Amino acid sequence: MKLKKSLLALGLATAFSTSVQAVENLTGETASPGGSIHLSMAHLAEAASAAGVANIQVADGQTLTNSIQNVAEGKTDIAGTPYILPFLLSKGRGPYSKLGEEKGAELAGNLRALYPVTLGIFALYAFDSQGIKGWDDLEGRTIYNGPPRGAALTNARSVIQLTSGLKEGEGYKGIQTNWGQATKTITDGSADAVVLPILFPDSRITQSLASGNITVWSVPKDKFEGEAWQRYLKAPGSAPFTLDASQAGLGEGVTLVTEDGTFRGLATIGGDIVNKDMSFELAKALTKAHIDTLDQLKKKAPFARFAGYGVVDTVKSGMCGANPLKYHAGAVAAWEEAGYTIDDCAKP
Repeated sequence: MKLKKSLLALGLATAFSTSVQAVENLTGETASPGGSIHLSMAHLAEAASAAGVANIQVADGQTLTNSIQNVAEGKTDIAGTPYILPFLLSKGRGPYSKLGEEKGAELAGNLRALYPVTLGIFALYAFDSQGIKGWDDLEGRTIYNGPPRGAALTNARSVIQLTSGLKEGEGYKGIQTNWGQATKTITDGSADAVVLPILFPDSRITQSLASGNITVWSVPKDKFEGEAWQRYLKAPGSAPFTLDASQAGLGEGVTLVTEDGTFRGLATIGGDIVNKDMSFELAKALTKAHIDTLDQLKKKAPFARFAGYGVVDTVKSGMCGANPLKYHAGAVAAWEEAGYTIDDCAKP
């Protein structure tokens, strides 16, 4: 509740900011409050205004599939996105199939990243009352695995199959509801177990604890380090994630199961992106405002310390490989001047 109130206050402050120092008025689009991709944009609006770089009018609760197309077409200045979306746009697939590959590739070529964000890490969890024993106990179960369509559902189905060997409709029954109904679906008994991206701590799990204690399962080490899992971890918008279980901070009433004290999972990686035609100076100044205030950003929410802010390692940040997205040249300059290393494959 405190997080929601603080983000609301931040959004209102940003919307009515009239700083005379700001040299640009920009528009931004991001997801609903409560997650890491919303927090990064909300914080950028505050930091950019305070630094006299820009006033950013942020529209939250947006469909990011549309948001990045708006950026690519020059209709919006900045948008949050999971990195799978620029990849799908570049191929004219999924939600961009009507555009076709040629037009999709053209639009995707207009996108540039400022900085990365970890949107969530896929895990299995269930109320203890359900009697689930882990990944090997999902056959015949009903599993809530995401919204009706999109990257999250695709990833959840893949994670389940890679870890348990089960396909939806064959080994288990999958149910889907939109994100706004997620907590209700978790708590109303519709599903035996859940496979969704989580944060540490996770707001949906915290809210669901009112209905009973919960157990969360890491991906087993042998599966995670196996060939199939390692190959999938290199998919666009994906990255390996590990965490000392003692640092998870999921809260009282939550048991985290891992065989060796390390949580392992598939991280969904994204970031805030701009059009390639944004000036070098503006992209650099926006990125610098983000870098200079990373300490403040990581204190804004309990989950922020493990949300990938400031992590530009190529593997952990999901850049290069099949991901066509590059950093804006101004962003590269800001990161490198701050002492970070940006690999050549992530540079425009």
